[in-house]
Amino acid sequence: MPSDVVRVIYRKYDGSAHRDYPARRLAEDDLGVWLGVPAGTSSVYHGRPSVEQIPFVLLVPHHAWWTGMFNPPPRTSEVYCDIASPARWEGEDTVHLVDLDLDVVRRRETGVVELRDEDEFAEHRVRFGYPDELVVAAEAAARWLFGALGDGTEPFATSYRKWLALVV
Repeated sequence: MPSDVVRVIYRKYDGSAHRDYPARRLAEDDLGVWLGVPAGTSSVYHGRPSVEQIPFVLLVPHHAWWTGMFNPPPRTSEVYCDIASPARWEGEDTVHLVDLDLDVVRRRETGVVELRDEDEFAEHRVRFGYPDELVVAAEAAARWLFGALGDGTEPFATSYRKWLALVV
């Protein structure tokens, strides 16, 4: 039986700490593993202790180059996707991801979809020596998400709301 608590660990390509927090396993379906993070959760952000102020749900896809964070108001991003390595699970209770800088975000008020941090991706591509196949996969994931967040593709349209309702 899977653990109720999953430790989510994001690192950068060079191995440095990025994010680290516990989450509650909500469900697993054909899309991936749905994790809930309530407000007040202790976390590490950019290597520093932090506390989550706003709850969210994280979708960790089975084999994709991204994760999806689904947020309630007052957060201005309704959906925030990190381009990341496919998840590597350590047992049932720890998931490891490598954050690859690029983000695809849908704004709550306007529905505008944005590709963010292209400059950081370009800089880290050189500094960390991203392999060509990683660059191709990351850029393809960003392009797909850019379309999916804008065209009603699930789970980005409405299906995430049932999971978000469990943590708000």
